[in-house]
Amino acid sequence: MRTKSAVYTRQRKKKIFRLAKGSYATKKNRWRMVIQQVERALAYSYVGRKDNKANFRTLWIVRLNAAVRQEGISYNKFIFGLKKANITLDRKMLADIAVNDNAVFKQLVEIAKSA
Repeated sequence: MRTKSAVYTRQRKKKIFRLAKGSYATKKNRWRMVIQQVERALAYSYVGRKDNKANFRTLWIVRLNAAVRQEGISYNKFIFGLKKANITLDRKMLADIAVNDNAVFKQLVEIAKSA
């Protein structure tokens, strides 16, 4: 007796149709178009997650640069000074300190200037 695949096929298709929900026109309800749309969307979301990390790093650097220039020093001299002083805070933490805790940030700038 042959094995039928209706239940499995329906489950598999339902899963992919759910991923395509919200897509435009026939990309959400025609099987062949749905497959193409979901593959493309998943590929772009993977790339987007990587791009996000670079975007945030850029944001932190811009914030640091603005905060450091108010203290009369350039960004690269600030980072170089911190490295020489053996302070290993990453840019995310430094940007957060610059925005939220100005007194501590001024101390870091002074340490970087002296080093």
